[in-house]
Amino acid sequence: MKQNKSKNTGKNKIYHGIARSIALLFLSVLSVPALAQLTPGVYFSKQGHSGDSIIHELKIADGYMVHSVYELEPAKFIKTLGGPYTVENDVIEWELDFNSNHPNDGIENRAIPFRLRNGKLNFEGELPLSFHRVKAKEQALDGAWLFATRGPDTGQERRGESNPRKTLKILKDGYFQWIAFNSRTFEFFGTGGGTYRAKDGKYMEMIRYFSRDPERVGARLDFTFEIKGTDWHHTGKNSRGEPLYEIWAKRK
Repeated sequence: MKQNKSKNTGKNKIYHGIARSIALLFLSVLSVPALAQLTPGVYFSKQGHSGDSIIHELKIADGYMVHSVYELEPAKFIKTLGGPYTVENDVIEWELDFNSNHPNDGIENRAIPFRLRNGKLNFEGELPLSFHRVKAKEQALDGAWLFATRGPDTGQERRGESNPRKTLKILKDGYFQWIAFNSRTFEFFGTGGGTYRAKDGKYMEMIRYFSRDPERVGARLDFTFEIKGTDWHHTGKNSRGEPLYEIWAKRK
């Protein structure tokens, strides 16, 4: 009997040792800080002391980020920059495709330290900014699109992703922006953005900023849309009242 009791005691020690090791391993995993990730969406921050007049708008979708800066009253476009990004060790590594201020600052990539605190996205570094995310509002056309060709589609040549001359349109949570640029030379040709609604084949834009003509701010544009295959067929009239038929392809 004493021998059996000794064996049971030895087994209990082994079991307790294993359980203690598992508990310590579990606690060590919990103690490792989670790597912060960016939640896709639209974010806003305000800058300035006179009514916070300068607006910073951040759109994140499909691994792409666009940061635009403008004023509403009076309407004034300031700058926009964007491109694909990755996140590593709480730093956004941002490879720019475009930068409207490139002739002045020469910036083609950025590394932005950031923190997520109390539901806000905080940029740290040379220009600290605190962004709040707008409420998610999923719609049919959300995502990043590249202009492919003028319609109708008769098999004509399309402007592929390898072409450095691009027009990008990014739509997320009720906000849109188009940007025309050359990703090789960093030439910037223009941008415009605001809010949008897409439902039942009807597409509407309200312009909040426009680099080419601030007088267009506040205008409403109505279009029709149809998804054919993976393409977005966009028809209506442009800001000058001229007929428009564009075909857009999802950015890969």
